[in-house]
This record gives sequence, C-alpha cells and structure tokens, in this order.
Amino acid sequence: MTVRALFCGTPDFAVPSLDALCRLGYEVVVITQPDRPRGRSRELAPPPVKIRALELGLPVLQPERLRDAMDDIRRFAPDVIVTAAYGKILSEALLSLPRVGSVNVHASLLPRWRGAAPIQRAIWAGDAETGITLMEMVRDLDAGPILAQERVAIEPTDTAGTLHDKLAHLGGEVCERYLPRYVAGELAPVPQPEEGVTYAEKLTREDEWIDWTRSAAEIDRQVRALAPVPGATSALTTGEELKILAGRPIETATFGDPGEVKPRGDALWVSCGGGVYEISEVKPSGRRVMPAGAFWRGLRGEGVRMRGNARDDR
Repeated sequence: MTVRALFCGTPDFAVPSLDALCRLGYEVVVITQPDRPRGRSRELAPPPVKIRALELGLPVLQPERLRDAMDDIRRFAPDVIVTAAYGKILSEALLSLPRVGSVNVHASLLPRWRGAAPIQRAIWAGDAETGITLMEMVRDLDAGPILAQERVAIEPTDTAGTLHDKLAHLGGEVCERYLPRYVAGELAPVPQPEEGVTYAEKLTREDEWIDWTRSAAEIDRQVRALAPVPGATSALTTGEELKILAGRPIETATFGDPGEVKPRGDALWVSCGGGVYEISEVKPSGRRVMPAGAFWRGLRGEGVRMRGNARDDR
C-alpha cells in the first residue's frame, strides 16, 4: 500500500526532505506558506518548496491559516505528516490526524537548540557539532520524543550558509533512512532528556552589531553565524554602517584600542578586546560586496576606525 504523506515546509532547507519523500515512492501533498513580496520590486514570489513541488508535479496548498485547509487534508487522509521549517505551528487536531503520526526534521541535536535559529546559535556558541533530529511532534516547541539523530561537525570555517546546506542535505538523508522504519512501527520514540535544553532565539537587529571590545574569536563566531545574511554589522566613526561578511581571528597581540584598523593588502586587521580580527569581505550600505582593503582605500580619510562598542555609541 502506498504511504500518503502530507509535507509541510517552506524554505530551501526543506527541499531535500521533500525530495526524499518522493524517492521513497510516497504519495505526497504539499503545504507551504503563501507567496510573499520579495526584493526591491516587492513582487510576489513563491517559496522554494512550492517551486520544487510544482517541478515534481505534486499538489500544493498555500493556506494563510492551516484551519482553512483542514477539509482538503482530511480528504487526503495522510498516513504521516512530515514538517521541515514550515514556519507555522500545527494544531492538536492536525497532529492527531495521520494514521501513523507527525514528525519534524529539526536542524540541531535536540534538546540543544530548540527554536527558530538553531544553525546560527550553534555556530555563535562555538559548538563542535550539530546535526539533524527526526522527532515526533507535540504542541510544545521542539519538545517531542526523538526518533533518530545524525551528527555533523561544525568546521572552523563554517558559516550559517554552508552549515545550512550540509544540514538540509542531511535532513533529506535522515528522512529517507528512517521514515520507512517509523511508518512500519520499527522506531521507538525516546523522550528528550530534561538536562541540556537550550533555546535558539530568533535573530534580532541587535544581534547584528559587532562589539569590538569582545575577543577576536567571539567576533569570528558572530560573523560566521550571520553570514551570508543578514551579516554582522560594524559602525564606523564616519557614521557609516558596514556589513562584515567574512574574516578570521589572527593569533597576534592587539595593536591598539578596540576598533583600531590596520590595512593589510585586500584585508583589514582590527584590534579587538582580545586578539586581532582580519576582515576579508565587506558590504558597505547600498553597495556591492567587495574586498575589505578596497573599501578602506576608498575612504581616503585618516583616523577612521571601527567603533569600539557599536551597541552603545552608534
């Protein structure tokens, strides 16, 4: 008998999981967020899951409110619901609808990093590894019992962008490996331990500001956690704001107060509260991405520096 799967997902992260359901031969109906205005033109654009679903010839529902799609879902009578970064909370009525159960593909090793930004928070915290958790869904945020976990190392050069792609791919593999066993009743859900629970709070505008009084290692984690978007932001003493998109901590002594800058070819060295941070790539406000050194040479001003604590004195 063909397994009927209702898939709920929206961004790029969810696409490999959707592909996995199709490789498994499941009958799939897709629910994703409505088209939203994007870019400077503010034209309506479909989410990545919708684009992929249409390429695969799958039926797509885009309700603003999930309860508006309940009649269609009941008619489909799913055996299993699979969610991956859908962006909305599923009701108790929907979670209890499928014959087998409802599962979520989550981008962390639960119970660490429940919530909205697990990839960014793992990098920012300096975690050595993260992974994918396949869990049964409950009403509480990312608190359901664990069905399977697979791990991946966080490399010193990983950004939120590169780690996102690794985990998205791994999410698809986890679905393909473990969903058939779950549907067959071969996986026993394991409750999450009470110890080790952390929450990955949604990123805010305040999170973007670099405080140069912090260590170079801390700043490096912040830059990588926010790259490529929204990008870590530094204020200059000229009043300009600058996105720092790439760099690395340098094992050398500081050479001045936090925020002082030394040009180094196409890069910039910035003195921090501990150590030196080398900036290699920046995006000035309203301009293209460019080498940090080229941007600095274009300032043509003596004494320009990064503000020592952008949060306090911008």
